[in-house]
Amino acid sequence: MIRMTTLRLLAFSLLALFSTGQVQATQHGRPRLVVTMMVDQMTWDYLYRYQARFVDGGFKRLLSEGFNCENTRINYIPAYTAIGHSSVHTGSVPSIHGIAGNDFYKDGKPIYCTQDTLVASVGVPNGKSGQMSPRNLLTTTIADELRIATNFRSKTIGIAIKDRASILPAGHTTNGAYWLDDASGNFITSTYYRTELPDWVKKFNARGRVKELLSQGWKPLYDLKTYRESTADKTDYEQPWGKKGEVPATLPLDTKALMKTNGLGVIRTTPFGNTLTFEMAKAAIEGEHLGEGKETDFLAMSLSATDYIGHRYGTFAVETEDTYLRLDRELAFFLNYLGRKVGEAGYLFILTADHAAAHNLTFNRDHKIPGEALRSDIARSIIDSAARAFIGSEAKVVQAYFNYQVFFDDARLDALNIDRLALQRAISKALKDKLPGVAYAIPAADVVNAPIPEAIKTRIINGYRKGRSGDIFVVPDPGWYSKGSAETPRGTTHGVWSPYDTHIPLIFMGKSIRSGHLYRETYITDIAATLAALLKTQYPSGCIGHPITEAFDED
Repeated sequence: MIRMTTLRLLAFSLLALFSTGQVQATQHGRPRLVVTMMVDQMTWDYLYRYQARFVDGGFKRLLSEGFNCENTRINYIPAYTAIGHSSVHTGSVPSIHGIAGNDFYKDGKPIYCTQDTLVASVGVPNGKSGQMSPRNLLTTTIADELRIATNFRSKTIGIAIKDRASILPAGHTTNGAYWLDDASGNFITSTYYRTELPDWVKKFNARGRVKELLSQGWKPLYDLKTYRESTADKTDYEQPWGKKGEVPATLPLDTKALMKTNGLGVIRTTPFGNTLTFEMAKAAIEGEHLGEGKETDFLAMSLSATDYIGHRYGTFAVETEDTYLRLDRELAFFLNYLGRKVGEAGYLFILTADHAAAHNLTFNRDHKIPGEALRSDIARSIIDSAARAFIGSEAKVVQAYFNYQVFFDDARLDALNIDRLALQRAISKALKDKLPGVAYAIPAADVVNAPIPEAIKTRIINGYRKGRSGDIFVVPDPGWYSKGSAETPRGTTHGVWSPYDTHIPLIFMGKSIRSGHLYRETYITDIAATLAALLKTQYPSGCIGHPITEAFDED
């Protein structure tokens, strides 16, 4: 009798536990929490180049327990941050989702990708750093589709230092997107989302973590002589600090002193920017109770510091190596935290990048690797000269040259009654004939029938959005990238079609994912499609990708 009573009490207790929401099952076999972690400017080969010093629970764990898509490529140009974050989460390309660059033209005027003057900053008084929203994104994201599929019961949050890296992945219907304001060192948002910061963000900001982290100074984890995967820590390839370059870009770095002269934004170009992002991501999980309800929640986080560090130091700097070794440790702690928080079978984790990066041009020259500077200042001179010769006057019909594209003043062309395609062809020919390093210069209208490789043709077509992209695409020779002057190239950049800019890591790990490796070509646009299949949602509204079904655990 006592035993039967005990069993009944246990049964009633379990029933009560489920009914009060303390233990709840998600719908349709979905995980409790989805986390997309984008490592800005992470090249695919970093997974292997630095592996000897990775800890067991970070990148090594992803490689052993996760499903690694070894040959994931970006299928558009240019390969820039805003486009990458949009394409991962929409499964689409600039031609469709409309984010044609970090900056582009809209209604004949230059615009920043997330710029929105209809909203106000929240969390910083009278500041413009919060006047941002996803309105320029023309499609839904996978986070939006999850919200729609659950009748908006799922919670979705975007976290990053960069505004665009937080806003674009989280989408239009998100519960919140938060990014760093350099002046205050606080995470902020805009009135697109809410009129006041939630309490958990206020509490996080009150800690003053930016100052605390920068006060530590950036010291290498190991003796600099042991950084075998990098060049010697010298300034030949690296951009020095200071207004006049008076602070060498070497380790150890006195970030406390730099903070005093350069402001709190210094944290963006240190590994502490990643630390700050991980801490903010955990605060979001705790503050928003992500993964605790009946519906699946979604956290889109991006580690932006790796991009700033890459731009300043390059792909073979000890600073870059040290950053990834630190990131590996923090990733291990974060994955362990997710397991404790929602259970090892309770989350789905995706690691990828928005783009990769080229090697420094001086580094290439020193090692006899082809590549030079594609001089944008010379390009603009050639463009203007060719336009004047075609028109027969000094009328200015070219608005800009950036994103490896030529932008025209449509209103002026209409007023002058100019044959646009003929003008574009004349300028394209001048660029191909006179600008060193140009493999192809092609009007967008001519791309379909152009005698160029299909892989490049497809990337131009996918990257062209009428009214937002330029009407001429310039494709550099391999190893060449845009540089504005004759100054010695420091650090590095990205943007072209070549594998060093477009071969990105992609690993799925967690619920419904088997371990393994895939070597066929997959694309950045397949990520959202794969998530839609796993989460049993509709594809995002502009998705052209396909599910990577080899990753699915059939058990």
